Amino acid sequence: MTLCRYEQSVDGWRPALRRWDVPWQWPTVSLTMVACALSALLAGKVEQSVLEYLGYQAGEATIDEKAGVLFLEQFSVTAVAIGVMFGITNTFRPFSDDIFRYDFKEPFKLQNGWLLWAGIGLFFALVSISLTGAVMTFLNGATTQRETDSLLLLLPLIGSSNISTACLLGITGVLAPILEETVFRGFLMVSLTMWFSTPVSVLITAVVFAFAHLTPGEFPQLFVLGVALGFSYSQTRNLLTPITVHAAWNSGVILLLTFLQLQGYDIKELLQAS
Repeated sequence: MTLCRYEQSVDGWRPALRRWDVPWQWPTVSLTMVACALSALLAGKVEQSVLEYLGYQAGEATIDEKAGVLFLEQFSVTAVAIGVMFGITNTFRPFSDDIFRYDFKEPFKLQNGWLLWAGIGLFFALVSISLTGAVMTFLNGATTQRETDSLLLLLPLIGSSNISTACLLGITGVLAPILEETVFRGFLMVSLTMWFSTPVSVLITAVVFAFAHLTPGEFPQLFVLGVALGFSYSQTRNLLTPITVHAAWNSGVILLLTFLQLQGYDIKELLQAS
């Protein structure tokens, strides 16, 4: 009886270690990653050109208009990049059901419930990022930056109005997590399991994920977040898990800063101090 329970316990953790059955090879991986990056850049440039043609002037736009433009830009980038990726990979269908899986069923199942493991992943991320920040502060003798570079760019929009806040939440809490988790975890990490074990693939993807944000001061925290996202996804084989963790993290930051601004705090000073 004890042995049976042990085997059931081991089986419950096997999904986190099992590799995916990937139907494509390295040329497809390289082509898809490059195509996604180029299509995202092109989508942004096309939107800018269209807005200029329509007479949009960023210097004369209101805060709400700027927020709306940022939302539309992120929406177009997300739709185009994911569309390109699916367009390439769909040529290999039918493939395994656990590739590009978005499944709302059984959210609290102990073995692979997407919402349960999103909560576990988020808890792990919060604890690990806090510890990483403390270690970096101890080693550097100063508080390390976290989210500062990217958030300073969004600073004028944070808490300015309900519309700007809603647009920011749509960008950081919905569109960005869907795009990044589908590309990094759903495609890149899964593809890497052709050559590496799943844990190693999680770590490699976390490194790429951290570098892709182009914020060197945030690399340790982004890497730790990427590890939490990768292992939570490998356990459930459901992209809703890392998307939920990513969305909760990003949205939490925006909502916290909005709350602090409404309370009269200078959030620019707080961000620069952090």
